[in-house]
Amino acid sequence: MSPLEAVARPLATRPQLRTAQGGALMAVAAMSSVQLGLALSVPLFAQLGAVGTAGLRLAWAGLLVLVLIRPRLRDFAGRDLLACTLLGLVTAGMVLLFMLSAARLPLGTASALEFLGPLAVSLLRPGGGRKHWAASAALGVVLLTEPWHGGINPAGLGFALGAAACWAGYILLTQRVGDRVTGLKGLAVSLPVAGVVATLVAAPSEFGHVTWPLVLVMLGLAALSTVLPYTLEFLALRRLTAGAFGTLMSLEPAIALVMGILVLGQIPGPAPAAGIILVVIAGAGATRTGGREAAADEGTAPEALPEREVREPVLCA
Repeated sequence: MSPLEAVARPLATRPQLRTAQGGALMAVAAMSSVQLGLALSVPLFAQLGAVGTAGLRLAWAGLLVLVLIRPRLRDFAGRDLLACTLLGLVTAGMVLLFMLSAARLPLGTASALEFLGPLAVSLLRPGGGRKHWAASAALGVVLLTEPWHGGINPAGLGFALGAAACWAGYILLTQRVGDRVTGLKGLAVSLPVAGVVATLVAAPSEFGHVTWPLVLVMLGLAALSTVLPYTLEFLALRRLTAGAFGTLMSLEPAIALVMGILVLGQIPGPAPAAGIILVVIAGAGATRTGGREAAADEGTAPEALPEREVREPVLCA
């Protein structure tokens, strides 16, 4: 058992955390960790640039999970290894595009636009109940972004929508990998792939400004905003349907606004405040209705899972 799995297993096997509500708690903790790390990363854009900040963070995160999990090639079937690699590519795109968006838009606005990806997952999955909560979340996103004010940065908007598309793919692929690959070994492949891709993108133009203090700061941010939340999301997606998880992610713009207030001094107006209430309601509804019929055991091999639970999350099924 890897060091990271040894830490995660006691958390994952607590009876009260093996339910849909436990998955929701893990998802909220993951979102809070991500948004705090992003808020702390914004001041670094002036030194490293958005791409450099994202690249260095993902490079550290990939190295950390390799050391902590130590995956072995024989632990993966060929198709599962491909899914892990695709997940890494999507993760790199999601982080890089969101960082580029956050450099041009307020953190809450960028996060709300990125949420359109999980919202699309919720709307397109079968089940009317999830659509009801997704509609509430959609109205909250409109209030959070306040499109009637106009003047939104076009490049920032485009990068945020690209991140939204990557986030939708990330949700579906994460659930597939989490169901098919035991423990956290899928994370130990996807994050290093994301780190390599982000490094190749960032190195030619941004890494010339890297200093040793920045390297150490980014190591801490990689643990806070990448390794910890992605581990929690893997565990959460074993307890929630992809649609419920996508709707629960509607809390992310609200958490981003809170972090923007506390860390960056970005004060929301009345409309964003109303949007927070709506997305919290949507998240609560997703928690009640989003439990999976059989949560995968972190120590259970994929073959032991019910066939329906293995096939349901597949992206192209």
